[in-house]
Amino acid sequence: MKSFTTIRTRSAIALVALITILPVCVAAAEPAPAPGSILKSSGVGSNAASRAECGPGSMPETGLQGDVPAEDRNSGRSRDGYSCNMSQIGGYSGRGGGITSTNFEHCSYVGSFFPGNLLGPAQGVQVLDVSDPANPALTATLTEPAMLAGTWESLKVNATRKLLVGTGVPLLTGVGLMSVYDISDCAHPKLLNPGPGTDLGMLLPITNHEGGFSPDGNTYWSSGTAPGVVSAVDLTDPTNPRVIWQDLIGLSTHGFGISPDGTRMYLSNNLGGIHVLDISEVQRRVPNPRVRQLSQLSWTDGWATQHSIPVTYDGSPYLFTVDEGGSGGVKLIDVSHDDEPSVVNSVKLEINLPENQDAALASAAGGSLFAYESHYCSADRPVDPTALACGWISSGIRVFDIRDPFDVHEIAYFNPPARTGDNLQLANSPHALASLIGVPILSTPAIAQSIAQGQFDPGQALSSRSGMLALGDISTDWCFSPPEWRGTTLWATCADNGFVAMQLENGVYTPPADQKTTVGS
Repeated sequence: MKSFTTIRTRSAIALVALITILPVCVAAAEPAPAPGSILKSSGVGSNAASRAECGPGSMPETGLQGDVPAEDRNSGRSRDGYSCNMSQIGGYSGRGGGITSTNFEHCSYVGSFFPGNLLGPAQGVQVLDVSDPANPALTATLTEPAMLAGTWESLKVNATRKLLVGTGVPLLTGVGLMSVYDISDCAHPKLLNPGPGTDLGMLLPITNHEGGFSPDGNTYWSSGTAPGVVSAVDLTDPTNPRVIWQDLIGLSTHGFGISPDGTRMYLSNNLGGIHVLDISEVQRRVPNPRVRQLSQLSWTDGWATQHSIPVTYDGSPYLFTVDEGGSGGVKLIDVSHDDEPSVVNSVKLEINLPENQDAALASAAGGSLFAYESHYCSADRPVDPTALACGWISSGIRVFDIRDPFDVHEIAYFNPPARTGDNLQLANSPHALASLIGVPILSTPAIAQSIAQGQFDPGQALSSRSGMLALGDISTDWCFSPPEWRGTTLWATCADNGFVAMQLENGVYTPPADQKTTVGS
């Protein structure tokens, strides 16, 4: 096992490289809207999805839909969690679940969060064998520079090509690091690109925050947040990733969704909205490809728009588009016409409604940074989907019936038990670390010496009654990752509780016969 000192030195080298290299544009693009395209705006959704009817075995919420009231946080009730027609059947907490994770076959890949992941015994991305969902087992850790630098929202799988990709994001935006793995043996990923993207002397000209594959797995798209540089990385030969297109699309971009044929990208605008891009020349590998912006759509009730899930109903294309910030929730967008997308419905919880924002602030004021926002969702199938599952940050995992996308109602939820007081055991949790920002550190000489020697044990420091830290608030969890559909079972990862396997109960959900593992993550 590598010593902490070795890891720390390696990480420092990587960080210096990350903040000194600049991305290079490698092909021309046309980010301005094409003639005839439009910039549209949309107002505020004012309705919440109807509440789930909780059956036997449930432990329902005690307040507004999606809320974890201050009374429950203060009394300790939130440590029991909340459930409605869904229960936990297994899990693996480790030292926290990073921001987003991903899965393939019987394995889960738990994202890393920098610098906290360097403090634990399992640095980098943790690989779990979930053959027995009740007892997941750690089988490997991925410790290439990108995995150590924090994978943020970039860790993604392409099932068709059996590839896992993650990029290094040490502080909101990273530069240059990307690792590609063969996951034919899902429990033991094999690094494919020891050179470009992995070798610190061969960084790729990309910015990193979020990323994802084209449906065919031949392109990995990497998106930075500040500035909004988007890059297309060719993985036709996964041992030699190379940038084939790149441009600055907007002031700040985020995640995206890509049409099934790989020709349209629905790129999130962090200011609230989407860009509709024609990426067909990249998909076809036209030399010096152009990317044209066909239209933009903006709205006012949410921002930090996260990602989009392309689906069809009765043959017509739609998106489920998720806002990470504000009270935007999930929007249903009609994209039948590239030059005129329109919001036609929205999915929110009661705690997201404008009239309940005072209540939301009152209950979540101590939770630091995030509260009851949606983050990542997945549909149970791409054609005529019947259910949508979402990580709704402090509101936990929420499941909606979307057979009629204009009449959405909630059918189940699971908000895992709060890990109140466990901050120092959760070094890989962005929630536990964020809650400590600004808390005074009262280090003793012994603790300072142990840190310098690379032998610091947060758990031991806490149990020694050293008075080192006043703990920040984690009286609920943060569930960021897209839940993955596996019949009536859902796999998800939350910041504090780590990997969680859940079972839908009381007959609220019947899987479609053609359901694939997941759609939208």
